[in-house]
Amino acid sequence: MPHFTFLSAGESHGPQLTVIVTGMPAGVRLDRGRINRDLARRQHGYGRGGRMKIEHDEVEIAGGVRGSETLGSPIAIVVRNDDFRNWEAAMGVWDVDPAEVAKRRVHAPRPGHVDLIGGMKYDRRDLRDILERASARETASRVAAGAIAKELLRNFGIELRSGVVSVGAAGDSDYAPSWDELLAVDDDSPLRAVNRHAEDAMVAAVDKAREAGETLGGTIVAAAHNVPVGLGSYVQWNEKLDGRIAQAILSIHAVKAVSVGDGVAAARRAGSEVHDPIYFDEERRYHRTSNRAGGLEGGVTNGQDVVVRAYMKPISTLRRGLPSVDIETHEPHRSQWERSDVTAVPACGVVCEAMLAITLADAMREKFGGDSLGEMRANFDGYVARVAKY
Repeated sequence: MPHFTFLSAGESHGPQLTVIVTGMPAGVRLDRGRINRDLARRQHGYGRGGRMKIEHDEVEIAGGVRGSETLGSPIAIVVRNDDFRNWEAAMGVWDVDPAEVAKRRVHAPRPGHVDLIGGMKYDRRDLRDILERASARETASRVAAGAIAKELLRNFGIELRSGVVSVGAAGDSDYAPSWDELLAVDDDSPLRAVNRHAEDAMVAAVDKAREAGETLGGTIVAAAHNVPVGLGSYVQWNEKLDGRIAQAILSIHAVKAVSVGDGVAAARRAGSEVHDPIYFDEERRYHRTSNRAGGLEGGVTNGQDVVVRAYMKPISTLRRGLPSVDIETHEPHRSQWERSDVTAVPACGVVCEAMLAITLADAMREKFGGDSLGEMRANFDGYVARVAKY
């Protein structure tokens, strides 16, 4: 059974990020401009730090593609770290300068980050060995893999979009945008807000946090459109697609909660206000007039938009620091700070799209198989034709 997945390697200030994508059928045409556009979208957003001015992320594909067309073999992707030139003395693979290593050493872990427990787990006394891989720079790998997944999904009419509904206390974290509203989100606006009237308040919240040396989280809605009926399964716990999507979204840096459809809000309502009535007519066949379930029932897609809401906590790297401990002296010490973001909520939306795309691409490969796009397409068309007669 084919599976679409990826493996990544690389540190935040190392030479590069390396991504291996497997499970892509042969015959899918890739658009380099679209892939690089997603990488650029990840770098955008009001409240981002100085790193975004240094990096100019673009993919280099080193295997699995010929003449822009996939070969069915693993796809090898490289995303260079331009900032490595400023860190090579401290982050070189074979040789490092002890003075530079000492200058860059991290010994006061950040609350909310994996610095301390990572050092304990892997027995590292310089916590930079932990934070370099734990850094959200790793999400560039996810976006690159997700862009490949989107290229596959596009062949079946599946599209993905996202938008920000709140930053800090500004906006409405419960707002449920339509697909058309997500399509209308301006990727070049400061915070990729769904509600442009709320964006000024969001920007003001970011400015206030920056002045206070604080950071902010927020809420993102991501959706997939034109998803067919029947992806996922209800027969085993680990085959339920909503659980697989939730795991993928929760794996994103700083995301601490996720809901499908109305999710959290549904817990406060009566059943008649939560479930989506089913209707039938000869033209539209089975259909619904609402999508509170977020396109999934019993772990299986029902043909409506798949909608997920991600709740991102504030970034744990605060300029003013937080109470911590020096791991060498065990004395109190403010957590260390280096160049970071005030908020990365807009970028998180792009990463949510990527992880949703990867999960759906895996479910599509699982359902329809095929070594080539043509074979997969034939299986898909036959299935869709059968379902349409039900």
